[in-house]
Amino acid sequence: MQGLHLTADLYKCRCDSAWLTDAARLGEWCLQAVRAVGLEPVNQVFHTFAATDRGPGGVTATILLAESHVCLHTWPEQKAATVDVYVCNFGANHSAKARGLMFALVNRFQPEWTEQRSMDRGDSDE
Repeated sequence: MQGLHLTADLYKCRCDSAWLTDAARLGEWCLQAVRAVGLEPVNQVFHTFAATDRGPGGVTATILLAESHVCLHTWPEQKAATVDVYVCNFGANHSAKARGLMFALVNRFQPEWTEQRSMDRGDSDE
């Protein structure tokens, strides 16, 4: 059960606001990014939340991968987003693909700053 879990918290995103509010647009772009790095999407859910008195609704975009998953959440009123990329390394090491995907996702939002973390999952002696 080896894998790599990458997370990024993105602050003061300078991207077009539609990337933070349009689930269909963001989801389709994410599917293209997943395929571009060589990962395999198997299902997806893209959801835009209703606007509130604080502003437009954010987005949750989740893509199930043959290798595991990608999940994004946006907060347009804060110009912020969180991103998770998790890949299992069963049968092949997908870590470089996961890092390439995270790089593309972070760049899509053009944050002023990020907090990124990387965690190895599972026992490396298996």
